[in-house]
Amino acid sequence: MASAAVTCTPRRRGTQVQLAITGLTCAACTARVEKKLNALDGVTASVNSGTARASLTVHGPTVVPAERLIAAVEQAGYGAAVIATPGKPLDRDASDDQRGSDTALVRYLRRRLIVALVFFVPLSDVSVLLSLFPAYRFAGWQWVLVALAAPVAGWAAWPFHRAALRNARHGAMSMDTLVSLGMAAACGWSVFAMFVLDRHQARVSGLHLLLHASGGGIYLEVAASVTTFLLAGRWYEVRARRDAGDAMRELASAAAAEASVLDGDGTEQRVPPARLAPGDLIVVRPGEVVAADGVVEFGESALDTSMMTASPCQRTSASARP
Repeated sequence: MASAAVTCTPRRRGTQVQLAITGLTCAACTARVEKKLNALDGVTASVNSGTARASLTVHGPTVVPAERLIAAVEQAGYGAAVIATPGKPLDRDASDDQRGSDTALVRYLRRRLIVALVFFVPLSDVSVLLSLFPAYRFAGWQWVLVALAAPVAGWAAWPFHRAALRNARHGAMSMDTLVSLGMAAACGWSVFAMFVLDRHQARVSGLHLLLHASGGGIYLEVAASVTTFLLAGRWYEVRARRDAGDAMRELASAAAAEASVLDGDGTEQRVPPARLAPGDLIVVRPGEVVAADGVVEFGESALDTSMMTASPCQRTSASARP
């Protein structure tokens, strides 16, 4: 079976650039990065919080340096790295680095989640018990609660506090800001209630406290529960993003690595698909993957349609006459 010749056709206008964004935690972060990028002249950006990538289209003759794009993202309080440009369609090293960073983040969150779970259960039981039944309080009970709450509200919840501080430096707020402030308020009031308001309530019954509202109120278990559940959600989210990225990389590996361009003098030249331009005539041999959208000009060949059918064995024939 002979080979077929295909004329490439353009897909979209404008220069396409992809950035890997780090530090995204919620929809507000995504909107802020999009706003910064779209504020650049001739740039249209779309940020996907699930994949942590920004797809940009640069219109017109204006050339926007990659450093300017990265600087715009950093001004919003996040990090960025170029993973695809017109002359470099996909940076495999950057893609591998993205997976490595996701894997490291999964381990990072898992360690903090385990610590939060270990301290969350006893802290919740002891905090509620000593708050509602002061008769069970013992000497130094306040310090026991502080020792149980500090690893959760401090070390385990540090990702939320760090993101809140970063947003504050750039004059912005996000979900992490609310979480950090809520935990700080719960812990601050609980410490004040334990060491000031409830200092002399050890012999008062729980019913008396409820009827006369004389207790200060201890909410350390609230801070611990918020931290634990949000860490679990973020851990599942990052792990799902890593698995989705693996699936996308496997799909991208099935794409054509090179294309045979037929010159005007009849010679063939093997080039990366990113160097193809509208109007180029490429040769597709039996079993190869078509490297770009196009129109069959002449010839007959067997096409590898695994990218569309997910079946590596399926073949189809294509033929046309000039």
